[in-house]
Amino acid sequence: MSKILIIEDEAAIRRVLVKILSEENDSYQVDEAEDGVAGLEKIKNNDYDLVLCDIKMPKMDGVEVLEEVKKVKPEIPMVMISGHGDMETAIQTMRLGAFDYISKPPDLNRLLNTVRNALDKKQLVVENKILKKKVSKNYEMIGESESINHIKVMIDKVAPTEARVLITGPNGTGKELVAHQLHEKSERSGFPLIEVNCAAIPSELIESELFGHVKGAFTSAVKDRAGKFEAADKGTIFLDEIGDMSLSAQAKVLRALQESMITRVGADKDIKVDVRVVAATNKDLKTEIAEGRFREDLYHRLAVILIKVPALNDRREDIPALIKHFTEKIASEQGNALKVFSVSAIKLLQEYDWTGNIRELRNVVERLIILGGSEISETDVKMFASK
Repeated sequence: MSKILIIEDEAAIRRVLVKILSEENDSYQVDEAEDGVAGLEKIKNNDYDLVLCDIKMPKMDGVEVLEEVKKVKPEIPMVMISGHGDMETAIQTMRLGAFDYISKPPDLNRLLNTVRNALDKKQLVVENKILKKKVSKNYEMIGESESINHIKVMIDKVAPTEARVLITGPNGTGKELVAHQLHEKSERSGFPLIEVNCAAIPSELIESELFGHVKGAFTSAVKDRAGKFEAADKGTIFLDEIGDMSLSAQAKVLRALQESMITRVGADKDIKVDVRVVAATNKDLKTEIAEGRFREDLYHRLAVILIKVPALNDRREDIPALIKHFTEKIASEQGNALKVFSVSAIKLLQEYDWTGNIRELRNVVERLIILGGSEISETDVKMFASK
């Protein structure tokens, strides 16, 4: 059922709109309010999928209602109803965030099309929120150890800012989870997060990958191509394993950070970009600087905020929660019955030397689920998780 509220002070118009919508679709549940104050109260106390609101009303006009709704429930599409003398105001409401407007007396086809389009938009917003929650679940940080809670607090403080962040820590510790959390909790979350694994791209291609190229810039450049920085415009670019980036590419990244400008390979025209940069590395960049493999000026540009992700061996108290998380996730992915780990099995896993960190633990949990019994025992761990 789609819940629709009509706010209209003229009873005759209100009755017509209720009749049209109720007869058009049985799934429309239509509610009504006689003025802006009553309408706003209903909006605050109910979940509507669409609001049709007159512009000129006593007590509180439609523009005021629109502004209040955008503060309390911005996801509700608002369709404004305008009289002949209200066209300028109707256009103003579009600038304030109204979905659309219809004129009095309402044209039947225009009214119904506008209602359908507005409800489709609301449904899309709902689906996007659900999808985003699923994405967030994939990048959830599991654990309540002191070190993990410290990182969560850091993320909450830093994410809403524009500060650049350098994430450090060994391989397999979940540095990419921090990057995703920083993006999802930022003002840029509605725009792309573009991930670049600097270690996986050959040094001769890294500049083209990051900054794009023009046709003919090199042998295989058969057409113009935008790079990752352009793709991340208004969003976030995550430069993973930045310690493996060539010095030549580092110089261009430094310029992008300093001037918010990039140049495609083979071009002479600058392109302005609005990108937040989050970087990660498993290397000691100060050692890399001392040995001439990493630019010190780039390091200081990147490391406005430093977040160090601990090795799993340094947060063993989180292992039970991680095992539970991976067990549920693997059962869901594979469509299998949920298995449980015995207390002694978990205790034994807590004593292991996790050189591969969380990535290794996840693999071991999956192996035990496949090869172990209905309850994973200490014997299963000794048999199938031995190093």
